[in-house]
Amino acid sequence: MSATVLALVLFGALLHAGWNSVIKAGADKALDMALMRLAGLLLALPVLAWTGWPAPAAWPWLLLSGCIHFGYYYLLANAYERGQLSTVYPVMRGVAPVLVAWLGWTWLGEPFSPWAGWGVAAVALGVLGLGLQGWHRPGGLAQRHWLLWALLNACVIAAYTLTDARGVRASGNAAAYVMSLALLEAPPFALWVAWRRRRQGAALLATVRRRWPWALGGAAASLASYGIALWAMTQAPVPLVAAARETSVLFAVLLGGLLLREPLGLRSWLAALSVVAGLGLLRLAH
Repeated sequence: MSATVLALVLFGALLHAGWNSVIKAGADKALDMALMRLAGLLLALPVLAWTGWPAPAAWPWLLLSGCIHFGYYYLLANAYERGQLSTVYPVMRGVAPVLVAWLGWTWLGEPFSPWAGWGVAAVALGVLGLGLQGWHRPGGLAQRHWLLWALLNACVIAAYTLTDARGVRASGNAAAYVMSLALLEAPPFALWVAWRRRRQGAALLATVRRRWPWALGGAAASLASYGIALWAMTQAPVPLVAAARETSVLFAVLLGGLLLREPLGLRSWLAALSVVAGLGLLRLAH
Protein backbone atom coordinates (compact mmCIF):
# COMPACT_ATOMS: atom_id res chain seq x y z
CA MET A 1 0.00 0.00 0.00
CA SER A 2 1.46 3.36 -1.02
CA ALA A 3 1.78 6.24 1.44
CA THR A 4 -0.88 8.21 -0.46
CA VAL A 5 -3.44 5.40 -0.29
CA LEU A 6 -2.68 4.80 3.39
CA ALA A 7 -3.08 8.50 4.19
CA LEU A 8 -6.45 8.62 2.42
CA VAL A 9 -7.67 5.47 4.18
CA LEU A 10 -6.71 6.94 7.54
CA PHE A 11 -8.53 10.14 6.61
CA GLY A 12 -11.58 8.05 5.73
CA ALA A 13 -11.38 6.37 9.13
CA LEU A 14 -11.30 9.80 10.77
CA LEU A 15 -14.37 10.85 8.75
CA HIS A 16 -16.25 7.75 9.92
CA ALA A 17 -15.50 8.46 13.56
CA GLY A 18 -16.28 12.12 12.89
CA TRP A 19 -19.87 11.63 11.71
CA ASN A 20 -20.48 9.40 14.72
CA SER A 21 -19.23 12.22 16.95
CA VAL A 22 -21.77 14.56 15.30
CA ILE A 23 -24.57 12.19 16.32
CA LYS A 24 -23.21 11.86 19.86
CA ALA A 25 -22.85 15.63 20.28
CA GLY A 26 -26.47 16.39 19.35
CA ALA A 27 -29.23 16.70 21.93
CA ASP A 28 -31.66 14.60 19.86
CA LYS A 29 -29.68 11.70 18.43
CA ALA A 30 -32.52 10.15 16.43
CA LEU A 31 -33.45 13.48 14.84
CA ASP A 32 -29.81 14.16 13.92
CA MET A 33 -29.63 10.71 12.38
CA ALA A 34 -32.77 11.33 10.34
CA LEU A 35 -31.45 14.67 9.10
CA MET A 36 -28.14 13.08 8.17
CA ARG A 37 -29.91 10.36 6.16
CA LEU A 38 -32.00 12.95 4.31
CA ALA A 39 -28.87 14.96 3.56
CA GLY A 40 -27.23 11.78 2.28
CA LEU A 41 -30.21 11.23 -0.01
CA LEU A 42 -29.72 14.69 -1.53
CA LEU A 43 -26.01 14.04 -2.03
CA ALA A 44 -26.69 10.63 -3.59
CA LEU A 45 -29.04 11.90 -6.32
CA PRO A 46 -26.39 13.58 -8.53
CA VAL A 47 -24.07 10.58 -8.13
CA LEU A 48 -26.84 8.22 -9.25
CA ALA A 49 -27.52 10.46 -12.23
CA TRP A 50 -23.93 9.78 -13.27
CA THR A 51 -23.63 6.08 -12.34
CA GLY A 52 -27.14 4.89 -13.19
CA TRP A 53 -29.06 2.26 -11.21
CA PRO A 54 -27.48 -0.98 -10.01
CA ALA A 55 -28.29 -4.25 -11.74
CA PRO A 56 -31.76 -5.75 -11.04
CA ALA A 57 -30.17 -8.68 -9.19
CA ALA A 58 -29.01 -6.28 -6.48
CA TRP A 59 -32.47 -4.93 -5.57
CA PRO A 60 -33.57 -7.75 -3.24
CA TRP A 61 -30.37 -7.20 -1.27
CA LEU A 62 -30.90 -3.43 -1.33
CA LEU A 63 -34.41 -3.78 0.08
CA LEU A 64 -33.23 -6.15 2.79
CA SER A 65 -30.32 -3.87 3.66
CA GLY A 66 -32.64 -0.86 3.85
CA CYS A 67 -34.77 -2.68 6.43
CA ILE A 68 -31.71 -3.70 8.43
CA HIS A 69 -30.35 -0.15 8.37
CA PHE A 70 -33.55 1.15 9.95
CA GLY A 71 -32.70 -0.97 12.99
CA TYR A 72 -29.07 0.14 12.81
CA TYR A 73 -29.95 3.84 13.03
CA TYR A 74 -32.47 3.24 15.80
CA LEU A 75 -30.00 1.26 17.90
CA LEU A 76 -27.16 3.69 17.18
CA ALA A 77 -29.18 6.66 18.43
CA ASN A 78 -30.18 4.79 21.58
CA ALA A 79 -26.63 3.64 22.27
CA TYR A 80 -25.31 7.21 22.03
CA GLU A 81 -28.15 8.46 24.26
CA ARG A 82 -26.80 6.21 27.01
CA GLY A 83 -23.07 5.84 26.45
CA GLN A 84 -19.92 7.67 25.45
CA LEU A 85 -18.54 7.79 21.93
CA SER A 86 -15.23 6.45 23.23
CA THR A 87 -16.88 3.27 24.56
CA VAL A 88 -19.96 2.71 22.35
CA TYR A 89 -18.09 3.07 19.04
CA PRO A 90 -15.27 0.57 19.77
CA VAL A 91 -17.73 -2.02 21.09
CA MET A 92 -20.01 -1.75 18.02
CA ARG A 93 -17.23 -1.67 15.46
CA GLY A 94 -15.19 -4.32 17.26
CA VAL A 95 -17.83 -6.98 17.88
CA ALA A 96 -19.40 -6.80 14.39
CA PRO A 97 -16.35 -8.13 12.43
CA VAL A 98 -15.97 -10.91 15.00
CA LEU A 99 -19.56 -11.96 14.33
CA VAL A 100 -18.99 -11.79 10.56
CA ALA A 101 -15.86 -13.95 10.85
CA TRP A 102 -17.66 -16.46 13.08
CA LEU A 103 -20.69 -16.69 10.78
CA GLY A 104 -18.41 -17.07 7.76
CA TRP A 105 -16.67 -19.94 9.51
CA THR A 106 -19.74 -21.75 10.86
CA TRP A 107 -22.28 -21.10 8.07
CA LEU A 108 -20.23 -20.55 4.96
CA GLY A 109 -17.35 -22.91 5.69
CA GLU A 110 -14.70 -20.19 5.28
CA PRO A 111 -11.30 -21.01 6.82
CA PHE A 112 -10.59 -19.67 10.30
CA SER A 113 -6.84 -19.37 10.80
CA PRO A 114 -4.95 -19.19 14.12
CA TRP A 115 -4.30 -15.51 13.40
CA ALA A 116 -8.05 -14.94 13.21
CA GLY A 117 -8.43 -16.73 16.53
CA TRP A 118 -5.92 -14.40 18.14
CA GLY A 119 -7.74 -11.47 16.56
CA VAL A 120 -11.05 -12.55 18.09
CA ALA A 121 -9.38 -12.93 21.48
CA ALA A 122 -7.83 -9.44 21.30
CA VAL A 123 -11.14 -7.83 20.28
CA ALA A 124 -12.97 -9.67 23.07
CA LEU A 125 -10.40 -8.52 25.62
CA GLY A 126 -10.64 -4.90 24.46
CA VAL A 127 -14.44 -4.88 24.38
CA LEU A 128 -14.53 -6.45 27.85
CA GLY A 129 -12.19 -3.75 29.12
CA LEU A 130 -14.35 -0.98 27.68
CA GLY A 131 -17.64 -2.51 28.75
CA LEU A 132 -16.63 -3.15 32.34
CA GLN A 133 -15.35 0.35 33.00
CA GLY A 134 -16.98 1.74 36.12
CA TRP A 135 -18.90 -1.42 37.05
CA HIS A 136 -17.06 -1.55 40.37
CA ARG A 137 -18.60 1.79 41.39
CA PRO A 138 -21.97 1.95 43.21
CA GLY A 139 -24.73 1.68 40.63
CA GLY A 140 -22.18 1.02 37.88
CA LEU A 141 -23.92 -2.06 36.52
CA ALA A 142 -27.27 -0.27 36.26
CA GLN A 143 -25.63 2.61 34.36
CA ARG A 144 -24.24 0.34 31.65
CA HIS A 145 -27.42 0.02 29.57
CA TRP A 146 -25.43 1.41 26.63
CA LEU A 147 -23.54 -1.87 26.40
CA LEU A 148 -26.70 -3.82 25.56
CA TRP A 149 -27.62 -1.32 22.81
CA ALA A 150 -24.07 -1.38 21.43
CA LEU A 151 -23.92 -5.19 21.36
CA LEU A 152 -27.34 -5.39 19.69
CA ASN A 153 -26.17 -2.93 17.08
CA ALA A 154 -23.00 -4.93 16.49
CA CYS A 155 -25.28 -7.83 15.49
CA VAL A 156 -27.15 -5.52 13.12
CA ILE A 157 -23.87 -4.24 11.65
CA ALA A 158 -22.81 -7.83 11.01
CA ALA A 159 -26.17 -8.50 9.31
CA TYR A 160 -25.97 -5.56 6.92
CA THR A 161 -22.28 -6.26 6.24
CA LEU A 162 -23.11 -9.75 5.00
CA THR A 163 -26.15 -8.47 3.10
CA ASP A 164 -24.28 -5.65 1.38
CA ALA A 165 -21.40 -7.94 0.52
CA ARG A 166 -23.83 -10.01 -1.56
CA GLY A 167 -25.63 -6.94 -2.91
CA VAL A 168 -22.52 -5.10 -4.07
CA ARG A 169 -21.28 -8.16 -5.95
CA ALA A 170 -24.63 -8.42 -7.73
CA SER A 171 -24.91 -4.70 -8.47
CA GLY A 172 -22.22 -4.31 -11.12
CA ASN A 173 -21.31 -0.91 -9.65
CA ALA A 174 -20.44 -0.37 -5.99
CA ALA A 175 -21.10 3.38 -6.08
CA ALA A 176 -24.55 2.88 -7.63
CA TYR A 177 -25.35 0.33 -4.92
CA VAL A 178 -24.30 2.60 -2.05
CA MET A 179 -26.17 5.62 -3.42
CA SER A 180 -29.31 3.57 -4.10
CA LEU A 181 -29.17 2.37 -0.51
CA ALA A 182 -28.96 6.01 0.63
CA LEU A 183 -32.20 6.68 -1.26
CA LEU A 184 -33.99 3.66 0.20
CA GLU A 185 -32.99 4.00 3.84
CA ALA A 186 -33.61 7.72 4.40
CA PRO A 187 -37.41 8.18 3.98
CA PRO A 188 -38.65 5.42 6.35
CA PHE A 189 -36.42 6.47 9.24
CA ALA A 190 -37.05 10.20 8.70
CA LEU A 191 -40.81 9.67 8.56
CA TRP A 192 -40.72 7.56 11.72
CA VAL A 193 -38.75 10.23 13.60
CA ALA A 194 -41.08 12.99 12.33
CA TRP A 195 -44.14 11.01 13.47
CA ARG A 196 -42.63 10.43 16.93
CA ARG A 197 -42.02 14.20 17.27
CA ARG A 198 -45.20 15.43 15.59
CA ARG A 199 -46.32 17.33 18.71
CA GLN A 200 -43.12 19.35 19.08
CA GLY A 201 -44.08 21.86 16.35
CA ALA A 202 -41.97 24.99 16.35
CA ALA A 203 -39.33 23.47 18.62
CA LEU A 204 -38.78 20.68 16.12
CA LEU A 205 -38.39 23.13 13.22
CA ALA A 206 -35.93 25.20 15.25
CA THR A 207 -33.85 22.11 15.96
CA VAL A 208 -33.89 21.15 12.28
CA ARG A 209 -32.69 24.61 11.23
CA ARG A 210 -29.94 24.60 13.83
CA ARG A 211 -28.66 21.08 13.16
CA TRP A 212 -29.06 20.92 9.36
CA PRO A 213 -25.50 22.12 8.55
CA TRP A 214 -24.08 19.50 10.92
CA ALA A 215 -26.25 16.82 9.32
CA LEU A 216 -25.07 17.79 5.85
CA GLY A 217 -21.44 17.64 6.94
CA GLY A 218 -22.01 14.30 8.63
CA ALA A 219 -23.68 12.87 5.53
CA ALA A 220 -20.81 14.05 3.33
CA ALA A 221 -18.31 12.50 5.77
CA SER A 222 -20.24 9.21 5.79
CA LEU A 223 -20.40 8.92 1.99
CA ALA A 224 -16.82 10.12 1.52
CA SER A 225 -15.50 7.63 4.07
CA TYR A 226 -17.11 4.71 2.28
CA GLY A 227 -16.13 6.07 -1.14
CA ILE A 228 -12.48 6.34 -0.09
CA ALA A 229 -12.57 2.75 1.14
CA LEU A 230 -14.03 1.48 -2.13
CA TRP A 231 -11.44 3.39 -4.17
CA ALA A 232 -8.57 2.24 -1.94
CA MET A 233 -9.58 -1.38 -2.42
CA THR A 234 -8.90 -0.94 -6.14
CA GLN A 235 -5.42 0.39 -5.39
CA ALA A 236 -4.18 -1.90 -2.60
CA PRO A 237 -4.91 -5.36 -1.14
CA VAL A 238 -8.37 -5.46 0.44
CA PRO A 239 -7.21 -6.91 3.80
CA LEU A 240 -4.66 -4.11 4.23
CA VAL A 241 -7.27 -1.44 3.46
CA ALA A 242 -9.79 -3.02 5.81
CA ALA A 243 -7.23 -3.29 8.60
CA ALA A 244 -6.15 0.35 8.18
CA ARG A 245 -9.80 1.47 8.37
CA GLU A 246 -10.08 0.00 11.86
CA THR A 247 -8.03 2.92 13.18
CA SER A 248 -11.42 4.66 13.28
CA VAL A 249 -11.75 3.09 16.74
CA LEU A 250 -8.77 5.10 17.97
CA PHE A 251 -10.07 8.24 16.27
CA ALA A 252 -13.41 7.78 18.06
CA VAL A 253 -11.66 7.52 21.42
CA LEU A 254 -9.59 10.61 20.60
CA LEU A 255 -12.61 12.65 19.45
CA GLY A 256 -14.56 11.56 22.50
CA GLY A 257 -11.84 12.83 24.78
CA LEU A 258 -10.87 16.05 22.97
CA LEU A 259 -14.18 17.28 21.56
CA LEU A 260 -16.81 15.73 23.80
CA ARG A 261 -14.77 15.93 27.02
CA GLU A 262 -15.33 12.28 27.85
CA PRO A 263 -13.10 10.95 30.65
CA LEU A 264 -10.30 8.84 29.24
CA GLY A 265 -7.71 6.89 31.16
CA LEU A 266 -4.94 4.47 30.37
CA ARG A 267 -7.41 1.58 30.57
CA SER A 268 -9.57 3.12 27.84
CA TRP A 269 -6.60 3.52 25.50
CA LEU A 270 -5.27 0.02 26.16
CA ALA A 271 -8.71 -1.48 25.54
CA ALA A 272 -9.12 0.51 22.30
CA LEU A 273 -5.65 -0.55 21.12
CA SER A 274 -6.54 -4.17 21.85
CA VAL A 275 -9.66 -3.83 19.68
CA VAL A 276 -7.67 -2.26 16.82
CA ALA A 277 -4.95 -4.93 17.03
CA GLY A 278 -7.55 -7.69 17.04
CA LEU A 279 -9.40 -6.25 14.07
CA GLY A 280 -6.13 -5.91 12.19
CA LEU A 281 -5.36 -9.59 12.79
CA LEU A 282 -8.87 -10.59 11.70
CA ARG A 283 -8.63 -8.62 8.48
CA LEU A 284 -5.12 -9.76 7.62
CA ALA A 285 -6.04 -13.38 8.36
CA HIS A 286 -8.51 -13.19 5.46
